Amino acid sequence: MNYDIIVIGAGPGGYVAAEKAAKAGKKTLLIEKERLGGICLNWGCIPTKALLKSAQAYHYAEKAVEYGVSIEGEVKPDFAKMVERSRGVADQMNKGVEFLMNKSGVEVMFGTAKLNKDKSVAVTMADGSQNTETADHIILAVGAHSRQLPNLPQDGKHIIGYREAMTLAEQPKSMVVVGSGAIGSEFAHFYQTIGTQVTLVEFMPTIVPNEDKEVASTLQRCMKKNGMKVYTATSVDKVEVVNDKCIVTLSGKKTETLECDVVLSAVGVETNLAGLGLEDAGVAFERGKVTVDDYYQTDVAGIYAIGDIVKGPALAHVASAEAVVCVNHILGRETTPVNYNNIPGCTYTTPEIASVGLSEDKAKEQGYEIKVGKFMFMASGKATAAGNRDGFVKIVLDAKTDMILGCSMIGDNVTEMIEEIVVARQMNLTGKQILSTVHPHPTMSEAVMEALNTCYM
Repeated sequence: MNYDIIVIGAGPGGYVAAEKAAKAGKKTLLIEKERLGGICLNWGCIPTKALLKSAQAYHYAEKAVEYGVSIEGEVKPDFAKMVERSRGVADQMNKGVEFLMNKSGVEVMFGTAKLNKDKSVAVTMADGSQNTETADHIILAVGAHSRQLPNLPQDGKHIIGYREAMTLAEQPKSMVVVGSGAIGSEFAHFYQTIGTQVTLVEFMPTIVPNEDKEVASTLQRCMKKNGMKVYTATSVDKVEVVNDKCIVTLSGKKTETLECDVVLSAVGVETNLAGLGLEDAGVAFERGKVTVDDYYQTDVAGIYAIGDIVKGPALAHVASAEAVVCVNHILGRETTPVNYNNIPGCTYTTPEIASVGLSEDKAKEQGYEIKVGKFMFMASGKATAAGNRDGFVKIVLDAKTDMILGCSMIGDNVTEMIEEIVVARQMNLTGKQILSTVHPHPTMSEAVMEALNTCYM
């Protein structure tokens, strides 16, 4: 059957593209090999936040007496119930995407897609049967999967990836998490909070290595305060399974050996390009990324690519933004390319991390003369009342133009605060212009105003 647009992959890039195309009156086919919503909705962003919310609820129950609440009996986590709730949240969101596709008029086909030489799409169903579909435009949105390293061969039981970490049959007593990016740090925080002894191992000199160094230092201090062991500038040489235990050999300032129940490999992701037929279709790619222009057109007319498989950070909200630009371009509508210099990043540990633009160090490296404003949450009335005073807001300004070069936040609910800076940067607002607006009191968000205020004293 011939369609106007075929979208391959139903993650936050693919399903957004399909919905937008169908609403514009285009005959649209969405092909997905597993579940609508992709990794983000089913195995990533959403279910992990459900687990983290359960951990937070347990933490508050443990600390209830500090808030003037008495709880009779022992407070303890129910790991199985936490996992069950997380899967239920994912299922609910999956059904929401299914409803959205039906309402928008998107035809959905479950199977594995491959590009042919004539730009048609071969779809292999679960029962082995095959369909061949054609379209004027094809959008590739196939996403990525957990990277596997030779020294960390995942067996699904002792050495696991993020999927297994969300659905373990029972809570491990001890765990080594390799990699301290968003995935590694969030799982490390979850398991440590509910009682697993976690050791976090990071190859780079600081944890969350893409973040401001002061942010990383604050998070590491909070993790250690929570009982976690943290190693930086350390690599995992090998993992051996002996008597159902993992023997982990580390190399850093010294070589040492750890024993744990489970090793979680969180060392990044790899794109799902294998078997997609890019070579057959003549689509150029390099180092796991498809080559595209500002509107996600590949070098083959009519074939586009968005999300984790193209340039830019592998984030759900980036894929969705790319989907909008891509479909607008196909529809012939005026559209503005994604501004990759203004992408917010969030890590949902406790305390949370949020950032956008340049960190203080990166701004200096790029030769800017800067002013840095900083406000500690320990001076915030809202943070003090909530009992979560860790962290700060740091804003980096261009000293010559007063433009906002970047912002780094760590603290309670800062992932809900960063958008003020994202919008300000997009609209080319200066620090003084933001400072001139009235921020509500008491809120966590007034820390932005307070941080800026220190730049002009």
